[in-house]
Amino acid sequence: MARTIQSLERAAAMLRLLAGGERRLGLSDISSSLGLAKGTAHGILRTLQQEGFVEQEAASGRYQLGAELLRLGNSYLDVHELRARALVWTDDLARSSGEAVYLGVLHQQGVLIVHHVFRPDDSRQVLEVGAMHPLHSTALGKVLSAYDPVAHSEVVEAEREAFTPRTVTGLGDVEGLLDLARARGWAADVEETWEGVASVAAPIHDRRRMPVGAVGITGAVERVCLDGELRPEIIAAVRDCARAVSRDLGAGRF
Repeated sequence: MARTIQSLERAAAMLRLLAGGERRLGLSDISSSLGLAKGTAHGILRTLQQEGFVEQEAASGRYQLGAELLRLGNSYLDVHELRARALVWTDDLARSSGEAVYLGVLHQQGVLIVHHVFRPDDSRQVLEVGAMHPLHSTALGKVLSAYDPVAHSEVVEAEREAFTPRTVTGLGDVEGLLDLARARGWAADVEETWEGVASVAAPIHDRRRMPVGAVGITGAVERVCLDGELRPEIIAAVRDCARAVSRDLGAGRF
């Protein structure tokens, strides 16, 4: 069994203690409740305070949970709500397109898959939820990079690996593809990440009209493309799905 880090365990216990019972606790209350020396408890509290996870009331010196935990919690809730709002629409997209559907969000330097609907046939498939996809070559990543300034910065600064002979890696060329994605309202990946595989994706916006994710389909090139071009009905279906999820998130019609 892997060894745990004691200081992190104590910090987690401290946050749980502050989250329950009284809203604010003094140093003596915290140290005695957790069985820690005051010096140890104070050191952990000081570190949590510096990171914004704990705040100290000036008048009483008591501690309470900090705003950074709220921000992290809202981030989780946003992803959870995005997935919940997208469930019906992504199922419909998989049925209408006959392809696998992915819902992705920006995470660190890539696209985190938070929902995956299998291709509606009897083929063996692997669940991709939790997988990370690259920003510069995938349709989901291009959409996020086109609409989200943070994702755009990540793709500009990243080492853009060539996964296939068709992968676009030059910064100027990548910027051109992102401009095209913004102009069209969707992005594509035709054998840029995986040979024989094509994808189409469109952005999802929230009630503030901010990009919060992207939805797309992925399938074999011979099914997604016709005569070397992406099938227009698939592009339309992906865009309609993205609009529907965005409306459910409060973005209104666009």
